[in-house]
Amino acid sequence: MTADVEMKEVQAFSNSVSSAGVPSTLQHMKEIASLIESGAQAKEVRRIVRAVRLTMMLRRKLRAPLVAAFLGYVLTPASEVFAKLSSYLPKDDDHDMDVDTAASAVQGPAKHSIPELEIYCYLLVLIFLIDQKRYNEAKACSSASIARLRNMNRRTVDVIAARLYFYYSFTYELTNSLAEIRGTLLALHRMATLRHDELGQETLLNLLLRNYLHYNLYDQAEKLRSKAPRFEAHSNQQFCRYLLYLGKIRTIQLEYTDAKESLLQAARKAPVAARGFRIQCNKWAVIVRLLLGEIPERTVFMQKGMKKALTPYFELTNAVRIGDLELFRTVADKYSGTFSSDRTRNLIVRLRHNVIRTGLRNISISYSRISLADVARKLRLDSENPVADAESIVAKAIRDGAIDATIDHANGWMVSKETGDVYSTNEPQIAFNSRIAFCLNMHNEAVRALRFPPNSNKEKESEEKRRERQQQEQELAKHIAEEDDDF
Repeated sequence: MTADVEMKEVQAFSNSVSSAGVPSTLQHMKEIASLIESGAQAKEVRRIVRAVRLTMMLRRKLRAPLVAAFLGYVLTPASEVFAKLSSYLPKDDDHDMDVDTAASAVQGPAKHSIPELEIYCYLLVLIFLIDQKRYNEAKACSSASIARLRNMNRRTVDVIAARLYFYYSFTYELTNSLAEIRGTLLALHRMATLRHDELGQETLLNLLLRNYLHYNLYDQAEKLRSKAPRFEAHSNQQFCRYLLYLGKIRTIQLEYTDAKESLLQAARKAPVAARGFRIQCNKWAVIVRLLLGEIPERTVFMQKGMKKALTPYFELTNAVRIGDLELFRTVADKYSGTFSSDRTRNLIVRLRHNVIRTGLRNISISYSRISLADVARKLRLDSENPVADAESIVAKAIRDGAIDATIDHANGWMVSKETGDVYSTNEPQIAFNSRIAFCLNMHNEAVRALRFPPNSNKEKESEEKRRERQQQEQELAKHIAEEDDDF
């Protein structure tokens, strides 16, 4: 019976979601409220997850009269929560008639609202205020919602609470006051850990890492990450964010190999619609690969919707590939504003050594013997004593194994040795081993990500359950396609 009711609600929602106007949207929100209520009574978190997902689909249709009418329908008009949330909504005389009409259409017998619906109303008002760019009111509303959540320990609230944590931090970030809530986020993370709220822990850990990285506190971020409890990821979005922050921390700590793996995995797992997030992952991944001595493929910069954003990094990669120090300086100065806003300027300073090394490697391959003065001129060293600097650079490259050559100090030459057959070394084996390890890791992750219907080996799935499962899969696919606003 419950499955039939859910099927009818979801079908009615999907059939009329494209229609415009306050009455139809209000009807959808009433269905969402009933879905939350039934999920809370049956203690089924998946229904509340579905309700939050459907709310994001209606986000662009939210208006002040609609939100006010919904609050009047869900909450008791004389309650403190109703008065507080109503105070955040803008008062407009032109819409008073709309509010009265909508409210009269949904009035029913007075009832005591459940905590899940109360927290959901906080989330709805907060989303509306952020979309209307009323950041000060959104900041006050988010603080009030967090104060209410502290006194509530219900597993059915965890899904809505995780969204509130995210928007709570987001409002303070929009008002340039992230440092004010760091202590509150730490207290909330401790509370979520004690309550075994794993989704809340996941969300709050990412928010704390973002808070620390916003102020360049990489050491504190790493200490928190290393000591935080670990568990299986519950949200793909939060896992992608965690991989991005981990990649940034590893990059600053000079652990480029681990950073590259985390950043590429975050870019691969991110939804296609999350273009801004994927661009950020690719920017950092390009820098890390250049620091490792690798040259990213041209297809990385030609991805759909990313070509313009990645143009500065494409020109930078070209300068590193050629080994032209003068071109590298020109690109760094030309896009200094872009690199500063992306917070990659300090990493690009590290690339100067790689540019010199690449140019020196090209010279070593091209010339069997060349004077150090010509090396300095080709590398375009602009120091007071370029020959001495070239000699020290060549000596360090020989010691590190970057080039196979010797220095004739008497004549001031760099003498390159004959290049051997690369297939007589272990390099092909190392390359194949890394590729095989990557494919095996991807296969294992795909196996772990598989989902099977419950009791698939015990009893045959009924027709009603099969229809309900298919409907949920369709909703999930539609949600992933419209998930851009979460990033």
